Amino acid sequence: MHNLPLVTVICLCYNHEKFVIEALTSITNQTYKNIEIIVADDASNDSSVQKIKEWHKNYPHTALIINETNLGNTKTFNKALKLSNGDFIIDLAADDVLFPNCIEKQISTFLNAKTERLAIVYGNAEIISEDNTHLDYYYKVDNDKKAITKPASGDIYKAILSQSSMICSISSMIKKEVLIELNGYDENLSYEDLDIWIRTSRNYNFEFIDSVLIKKRELANSLGNMFYKKLNTRTKKINRSTYLVIRKAIVLNQTKEENKALLKRLHFEMEKAYRTLDLLLFLRYIPLELKLRFS
Repeated sequence: MHNLPLVTVICLCYNHEKFVIEALTSITNQTYKNIEIIVADDASNDSSVQKIKEWHKNYPHTALIINETNLGNTKTFNKALKLSNGDFIIDLAADDVLFPNCIEKQISTFLNAKTERLAIVYGNAEIISEDNTHLDYYYKVDNDKKAITKPASGDIYKAILSQSSMICSISSMIKKEVLIELNGYDENLSYEDLDIWIRTSRNYNFEFIDSVLIKKRELANSLGNMFYKKLNTRTKKINRSTYLVIRKAIVLNQTKEENKALLKRLHFEMEKAYRTLDLLLFLRYIPLELKLRFS
């Protein structure tokens, strides 16, 4: 096992007192054992820190980051990334749960890949409730739990721009050298996945693993439930981060076909801004649309 690559799992916690021990246990129970764990608490105001410190007594070699003030996911993740020693990185939210063979399958995919410049592998996720009740799968599955419609692999830059294929971010593993090349997460954003997928896929390939690798917990305040709330401060912050991502993607685009793909996402985001009554954001998209149409 010592000849296999080191994997760093960065477990980000914010007010996850009910779930953080289950998340950490899912890391220590992996069939793949060459793992480094970094736990980062972003100034939780519940008992998360106490639970983490109690767990840490049994795993003293685990690195701990305890923020005194809330910095947000992107900044907290980058702090942990600077401490990491692994060749591969997993960003695990402290309310999600890895299946025992998750990392083994991800590493096997990397080591046996025929795809050149492979930077990210990702799989399917089981969606669960707060009390661990099964709700759904991220990608619909058949009786063998295989994805009915396979999401994209290879060069998926245009697919990500246009949303023609969705990436299950929580089930992913990324090469650390790629993250370092990209300077980690963009700390100006309130969420990271769309930006990191676009920037990575510009020059690197992705590969889908047709297995359920992780349990994703669906909570009332989960990111996915915040995109359409009207006159909501967090919703505005999230959707305005997407605006910044689209501005960055315009600079990365090289062809009219890529501009056309990005226009699809831009129209989707304009509709979202309209539905959430963020009219200023809606107006900000108009010059971007003109640029994409006529450049």
